[in-house]
Amino acid sequence: MLWRSVVGKLWFTILLLVSVVLSILMVMLLQFFERFHINEAESQLFNHANMIATIYEDYEDPDFARSMISEYSNAFETKVVIIEDQSQYWNTGHSSPINLPLETFLEHPLLSRVFTGQQTVVMEGDFPSLDGVEGMDTGMMIVGIPLDESEPGSAVFLYQPLSAIEETSAETKRIVYLSAAIAIVLTTVFAFFLSTRITAPLRKMRQVALEVAQGKFQTKIPILTHDEIGQLAIAFNRMRRELNRSITALNQEKEQLSRILSSMADGVITLDRKGQIVVTNPPAERFIQAWYYEQGMNHKGEELPETVQHLFQQVVALEKEQATEVDVQGRSWAVLITPLYDHSFVRGAVAVVRDMTEERRHDKLRKDFIANVSHELRTPISMLQGYSEAIIDDIAGSDEEKKEIAQIIYEESLRMGRLVNELLDIARMEAGHIELSYEEIQVKEFSERIARKFQGLAREQGIQLQFIMEGEDTVLLADPDRVEQVLTNLLHNAIRHTGENGTVRLRVHPTPSGVRFDVEDTGSGIPEEDLPYVFERFYKADKARTRAKKSGTGLGLAIAKNIVDAHDGEISVHSKENDGTTFTCFFPKREA
Repeated sequence: MLWRSVVGKLWFTILLLVSVVLSILMVMLLQFFERFHINEAESQLFNHANMIATIYEDYEDPDFARSMISEYSNAFETKVVIIEDQSQYWNTGHSSPINLPLETFLEHPLLSRVFTGQQTVVMEGDFPSLDGVEGMDTGMMIVGIPLDESEPGSAVFLYQPLSAIEETSAETKRIVYLSAAIAIVLTTVFAFFLSTRITAPLRKMRQVALEVAQGKFQTKIPILTHDEIGQLAIAFNRMRRELNRSITALNQEKEQLSRILSSMADGVITLDRKGQIVVTNPPAERFIQAWYYEQGMNHKGEELPETVQHLFQQVVALEKEQATEVDVQGRSWAVLITPLYDHSFVRGAVAVVRDMTEERRHDKLRKDFIANVSHELRTPISMLQGYSEAIIDDIAGSDEEKKEIAQIIYEESLRMGRLVNELLDIARMEAGHIELSYEEIQVKEFSERIARKFQGLAREQGIQLQFIMEGEDTVLLADPDRVEQVLTNLLHNAIRHTGENGTVRLRVHPTPSGVRFDVEDTGSGIPEEDLPYVFERFYKADKARTRAKKSGTGLGLAIAKNIVDAHDGEISVHSKENDGTTFTCFFPKREA
């Protein structure tokens, strides 16, 4: 874990760098000191040899000179050997227990050159000693100088064990090693101190970065220095502000898109490249749930209906927009899928699902309206043309026949006028241009009058028409002509669709909130599949209810519903086949 941190890396780098530098410096120092000690020892021995030679030559008393030389050699821990005429041998100095034999100086090829009086010799090597173990040599440094250049054969030799020099070198090495160890320890402490000082702001940045990753965009890094790390902190704070601004803008865009998707009337489904659902809005969710319900499957929320899935595969393969229409649960859905591109390849698609049920129904109503109007107008026009030709061609010979033909032409023209007026009325009503003239209506008197108006027609059909008032009389504020038009249509339909010996009732129910009118008949009833459509234009449930000759235009109930809706009322129908029909319309009370 230490190696993975910046502190560990900085510490290791600094320590490695200092170690390499100290190692190189230590090797060079050791070599320098080793050479320095040897050169220093050689220089000292050479100086001592010159001093001893001077003492030996300047003092006339040999004993006094030898005493001085002994004291001198003991003071400097050296061994002095004086050879005269290559025969007289004398050594002094008691500080060193090592004594070299005379043959070492006389027979050694290099040391023997001193006796020529022309050369000074300094050398290092292993030499046999008189006091050592037999077969073992001792490392020595020997310096030899001639005593008198005019008289060859005499020389002064000073020698010193190399162990003394090695001890000095070893002490120097210990000092160097200790200094290196102290330097490494100090370097370690300094490296950790420096690393922590450098990485403290970085650790703070790391902590702030983690907080920013958790969504805490208000956290700020304190600016403690004005160096590169301080500039990095300034840049990080600037990045944090920009990131906060960008995320805020993205959240706003996301919320805006979410609200747009939620408020759209069309369904929107976003798909990835594998065809999995990523985003849907409520209309699309309703479409998917309806499809799974129709298939008897559980909605997983991830897969498309099979038809849409096949269309999506075509979009991915062809990279072109595809459209289809699907019928689900009795409703018609138009599906349009468009590919989504990521640079040069398709990364998914977006499907727009629109409920086309009302459009298809309106289209069907439009076609049915045209067909019904054409049918309703064609019959009276044909009759008008036929009977007009009969009059022109003098087919009707008598006045009675002509009068009868004229009566038929008149009735058909009234029928055409009534159809046109009803078409104009319902067009104005559906466009919201209906005008109501509110007046106070005495409900009982008003209802009895309408019932009496149909008594003659009911007797002609062999039908019993009854008026029933339930409760006390009341006053209703409404448009009397429009209310009469509603009740007239309902009573006329009831009489027209009730067989002989049947019964039609106009039942009035005054309530505290308004007045309810029930028009009941004992006719053949309305099939259950036709009940939801009886208030649509030109819709006729003539399959079981209509009588052969006197069928209406199919607009009366549609007009009645528009009038009741304009009064903020309600109209409904209840019927069973072969068990009669009851139309109920309710007009609420309102203030004058």
